[in-house]
Parts: sequence; C-alpha cells; structure tokens
Amino acid sequence: MPLDQKTIASAIKEAKEKSKKRKFIQSVELILNLKDIDMKSPEARIQERIELPHASPEKPNKIFVIATGELALKAKKAKADLVIGRDELQGLAGKKKDLRKIANEYNFFMAEAPLMPLVGKTMGPALGPRGKMPVPVPPGADIAGLIKRYRKMISVRMRNQPVIRCRVGTESMKEEEIAENVQTVLRTIEGKLKRGAKNIKAVYLKTSMGTPVKIT
Repeated sequence: MPLDQKTIASAIKEAKEKSKKRKFIQSVELILNLKDIDMKSPEARIQERIELPHASPEKPNKIFVIATGELALKAKKAKADLVIGRDELQGLAGKKKDLRKIANEYNFFMAEAPLMPLVGKTMGPALGPRGKMPVPVPPGADIAGLIKRYRKMISVRMRNQPVIRCRVGTESMKEEEIAENVQTVLRTIEGKLKRGAKNIKAVYLKTSMGTPVKIT
C-alpha cells in the first residue's frame, strides 16, 4: 500500500491530539480492515512475528527463557526478564493457573532446543492457543542477539474476522518512528495476502483509549 511516511506521521499526530491525556503512556495501535478474504483459506490464518525498526522505550517486550548451563547464563547476562531451567519447568506441570499467568505476562518465549519436547508437554496448552510457543534456541546460539531482536518484535494474528490489530508504538515516540513501524507491518502483511494491497480495505491508527483516525 503506497502510504508515505509523511501521511502516516500526520495521522499519528492527529490520533494523539484526539486522545485525552491519561495518567499512563498509551500505546499506538494499527488496525487493518481487509476485504475479499476467504476466511476458510490458509491466507486467512495469518500469524506473523514482525521485527519493528523501533522499540517502545516504556513498554519493551518481556522475554521468558527456558535454558540450562551456559545458555541460561548468557540469557541472564542479556537481561532476559525470567530464566528458568529444567527442574523449574517440570515444577510447572499441571499448574494451569500459574501457566496462564505466565502466558499473559510475557510477550515472547525462547527455549533451549533439546528442552522443546518437555516445553511443549508442560507449557503447550497455555502458550499454543495464544500463539506464543517458544522459539527453539540451539545450545551454542547467540541468545543475547535473539533477545535484542525480540524486544522489538510484535505478534500479528488474524482470527475469525478479516481484521488485524497490533501495537506499533507508544504516544511518547516520535511520529516518524511509529510511521516506520507502520510501514514495516504493512509491507509484511501485503506480502502474505493473495492480492497484496488490494486486499486492504482501510487503515486506521489510534491510541489505546482514543478515537481511530483513518489513513485510507
């Protein structure tokens, strides 16, 4: 969709101005209304992880790592929000309430590759339906680099309705930075649609508590 940065930035500015001041930093959300989508086709099952150019300074993604040995030490050094090992993972088995809380609190999960079968058995029922199954990490991988990338990542899912909604920044960020994030999401989604930009009916931007502003 040929939306230039200036047009998007202008819409972001308008969305901010239309929003009442709150006692917290609001997110800026992108809403895409799609058209001519067969909701029974694979095309309708969009589930993407998109790395944005700019991370939100106030609301960085929370990263949960399941690892042992040196990989666990590297994850802690890279300031993963929580690192657990095999024993702690096994201790979560059957604790549905704790698992739901973890699934809701953390944005992305990573697991040492050899532990993935145990992770799937223990945490799969809580993480799977939320689209949060862990990224498998080989024991010798650069987990610090992965954590850095996933701080800027968003999950984009389309379920049941031809609508995609995701966070692209916070109101404290520069309009130009948020606009670059929006363009990144648009390019990715267009690449997943059969007719590309022609499948996008309308594009809106809004703050968490604000009124949507239509870009196109």
